[in-house]
Amino acid sequence: MTSQPSAAALPDWLLPMEKLAQNVLAEQLSRFVPPPEGGRESAVLVLFGEGELGPDLLIIQRASTVSSHAGQPAFPGGAVDDSDSSVVAAALREAEEETGVDPSGVHIFGTLPALFLPASGFVVTPVLGWWHSSSPVGVVDPGEVESVLRIPVSEFLDPANRMLVVHPSGYEGPGFEVGGLLVWGFTAGLLSRLFALAGWELAWDSSVTRTPPEPW
Repeated sequence: MTSQPSAAALPDWLLPMEKLAQNVLAEQLSRFVPPPEGGRESAVLVLFGEGELGPDLLIIQRASTVSSHAGQPAFPGGAVDDSDSSVVAAALREAEEETGVDPSGVHIFGTLPALFLPASGFVVTPVLGWWHSSSPVGVVDPGEVESVLRIPVSEFLDPANRMLVVHPSGYEGPGFEVGGLLVWGFTAGLLSRLFALAGWELAWDSSVTRTPPEPW
């Protein structure tokens, strides 16, 4: 299933994120905006749900054997195929293929401006979803995904779990130590900006640094 499900009412805590999606600019989310030409179109699903520990996000850890962003925590997602009717359809399809999430339980409440991943050449559209009827999730293809987690939003927002990630290449960006993973790179950068712009961010100490684990 890849069609967009029918609308479902958002919980009050998600309304700031819905409002943000209506007018945010790419430049507010990342310094890497798509080039005038080139780049492979792709989409990721930023899926908010409510679990036993409150609001949460669906995060995967990519397998260490994949060609792009090996071993990194990420949102479910991937390249847009010719069979996909839209970036929303692509995000839902990829999420189902990677985690087994049932798209009929997901309400799409916004799409963000496309952003650019220079390391892989992908032009990525983040798709925002509300998991109003959660379904069991787990690793579908171990060749693509190592683990699937529902991580409470409160863990991401806790200043004790935040730091600056410094890559040997010279890259610096926000990071989160959550769910036993170091979330960094594109995923952490986008979440950091979303939390700040939605008014969720708590002050954190950027003098605390970490180096990302290999492989890079």
